[in-house]
Amino acid sequence: MENEEQDTAPTAARRVTLRDVARVAGVSHQTVSRAINDKGEIDPETRRRVLDAARQLRYRPSRFGRGLVRPATTTVGLVVANVVNPFYPEIIAGVIDAAESRGWKTLISTTQYNADREPALLRSLSDQVDALICYLYQPDDVVAAAIEGVPLVLMSRRPQDPAFAAVDIDIRTGMQAAVSHLLARGHRHIGMIDCPDARDPARKEQFLAVAAEHGIPVAADAVASVHQSVAGGEEGLEQLRRDRPDLTAVLSFNDLVAMGAHRAARRQGLAIPGDLALVGFDGLTMGEFLEPPLTTIDIDKRQMGELAVAQVEHLLAGTVPPPALVRPELLIRAST
Repeated sequence: MENEEQDTAPTAARRVTLRDVARVAGVSHQTVSRAINDKGEIDPETRRRVLDAARQLRYRPSRFGRGLVRPATTTVGLVVANVVNPFYPEIIAGVIDAAESRGWKTLISTTQYNADREPALLRSLSDQVDALICYLYQPDDVVAAAIEGVPLVLMSRRPQDPAFAAVDIDIRTGMQAAVSHLLARGHRHIGMIDCPDARDPARKEQFLAVAAEHGIPVAADAVASVHQSVAGGEEGLEQLRRDRPDLTAVLSFNDLVAMGAHRAARRQGLAIPGDLALVGFDGLTMGEFLEPPLTTIDIDKRQMGELAVAQVEHLLAGTVPPPALVRPELLIRAST
């Protein structure tokens, strides 16, 4: 028992730290900092628990201690896969606008699609911010170990860890709208260009499920797996045309991939949508500039950013909200 107490409580030989208080109070060290610095967004009961723990341990803040001197302004860390990907700027704008409306600051970083970078990046950011909003590939247990209790909102993913909040996309509603639209236009042979490296299996899964419900089975060779890029979309369309020339419509994992498919189809002399209808997913503005313009499942990306900040507000107040869900809408343009 004596050894256990030494593992979980500070000894008289060393100064009590902010992390000691966090451990006793059962919160993150950022929450302790907010409580001690009397930041307004913290839940009163959480503040009381932190201050009780600080008094119990006889904690005395040191302005030289790591992480103890924090600016009065709440800072939110935002992690995206790549700032060059045109999907993310509107989300970033939504986060920044929503944070600024609350008087908060935003710190932005990127993983460059490299899941191996995530733990180190999260550990670094966790000492600089009050909460995190992240697109991540690593499983929840790895993420939780890296952030050490910092409030976290996961994007486009449902968390397994009950401490995490989330903003997710209603993929099924989007796929239902797209498939129904293609069926109404007379298409019965529909394929898909998927991107397994994006680690978002829901788009393919829901496409297959919705097609099956409508009595349109999709064979394995009617789904091409490619890298998430314009070049990947070109490769995917070429593969589908080679393996399944009977397809009259193709739905792409996202608009970036759909643009590649669009380019490949035009290069092969196909009329769009006369010979081949194309549907994207995400609702990127640049899809309007294709000829013909791209039909897409439109996601309100700015809303995603705003909802993420609202989730952070709940977490900082000491409550974990249910996942926020963004419902996409079919944006019909001339490619179908």
